[in-house]
Amino acid sequence: MRLRFAIPALALLAAALPASLNAQPITPAEVAKIDAIVAQSLSRTGVPSASIAIVRGGEIVFSKAYGKQSETIRTARIDAPYQIASVSKQFTAAALLLLEDQGKLSLDDKVSQYLAGISDGDKITLRQLLNHTSGLQDYWPQDYSFAAMATPTTPQGIVDRWAKKPLDYVPGTQWQYSNTGYVVAGMIIEKVAGMPMLDFLQKHVFKPLGMKVISQDVAIGPNYPQGYQRFALGPVRVEKPAAAGWLFAAGELSMSATDLAKWNIARMNRSLLPADDWAAQETPTKLADGSATNYGLGVTVGTANGHRFVEHSGEAVGFLSENIVFPDDKVAITVLVNSDFSNAFTAIAGQVTDLILPPAPVDTTEATKTASARKLFDMLRTGTLDRKLMTENANYYFTDIALGDYRQSLTALGEPKSFEAVRKPRARGGFINRNYRVVFDGQTLNIITYSEPGENGRFEQFLVMPTQ
Repeated sequence: MRLRFAIPALALLAAALPASLNAQPITPAEVAKIDAIVAQSLSRTGVPSASIAIVRGGEIVFSKAYGKQSETIRTARIDAPYQIASVSKQFTAAALLLLEDQGKLSLDDKVSQYLAGISDGDKITLRQLLNHTSGLQDYWPQDYSFAAMATPTTPQGIVDRWAKKPLDYVPGTQWQYSNTGYVVAGMIIEKVAGMPMLDFLQKHVFKPLGMKVISQDVAIGPNYPQGYQRFALGPVRVEKPAAAGWLFAAGELSMSATDLAKWNIARMNRSLLPADDWAAQETPTKLADGSATNYGLGVTVGTANGHRFVEHSGEAVGFLSENIVFPDDKVAITVLVNSDFSNAFTAIAGQVTDLILPPAPVDTTEATKTASARKLFDMLRTGTLDRKLMTENANYYFTDIALGDYRQSLTALGEPKSFEAVRKPRARGGFINRNYRVVFDGQTLNIITYSEPGENGRFEQFLVMPTQ
């Protein structure tokens, strides 16, 4: 069960949306567009069905199921539980955090304090199990059901085969996705809680949120969605489920898109769990050398074009899922499909996100500053400097000799092919530093500027120099 969490090509836009936009219900026009997005995706890929839930303004504003959920379900049901696979990992992480809140363990405890026989268990922390830095070898990197999965197993069976091998690396020094680490975490949860992990989550998470959740091992039969597979571009076929016990704390949960949306709302509102638990989940892990990852505790985290996101996808035998939350925007998109082929689940999520998060106003400040810098550069090329654009110090620098050299040397280069900013502005010494690159035929120049803060800030410095 490899995590396919590469963020889809979302048009993640620049600024948090005003509450009035967030609170808007789904319009008939938006519903029509969503229906078209899903219909086109299912038709293009052959994926049999999709179930979708959308949160906007912190409320579920849309939920709908499409297509063929099984060979026996005649009409797609929005309450049908799909296998969400690795999206389950954030619930495993929540269970350990809740046990820490209860004073029964610490995420910085070593695995050996709770389970014997795990390779280097005296060096691996519970936190490292959750953030994929434990070094334990992943038992399911494949994107298909391998031979052993035809036979039932237990968490101990997985641990005996994979968690007693030599570690892939020293704990905390690398990031490598490991379902095995989550199986170990689940075993610790059950030992400390004194009950099955699913029962613990039912008591502390699912029932309080009104979520209907079952194990994927029992979500099999005529009343449940079936998984489908496809070999290359061949016919879509019903896929045989994995035998019982193969996902456990790494991804055993089955639920509807609507139920998963209730959890997303709790994340946005910082409800159910203490606020510091949510923050702990969403804090990117740092490795021993100080380098950052984009993974917290059971979730992928990041920012794109000003929008903070919390995301995870999942892959079970015959099922794929995408769940992405924009906590600050109060928006979440959940897409569940009953196939383990094609990118329909992320493609639908990406297109729906583009629709639900409309464009924010474009910040034109830097474009204006670049235009001002280009205007001044052209003045220096032609010897027509407007000294009102300069501070006292800059005017002192630009003597007649300096202006003559600027004009003569720059005019000889001809017209610039490009003029662009090379990095974000930064403050220094009471001014704002901006750097630019100018490209001519056969010559590239760097420009280092300082200007007063504000829209009409004057230039304190405008130095042009050759590159190496």
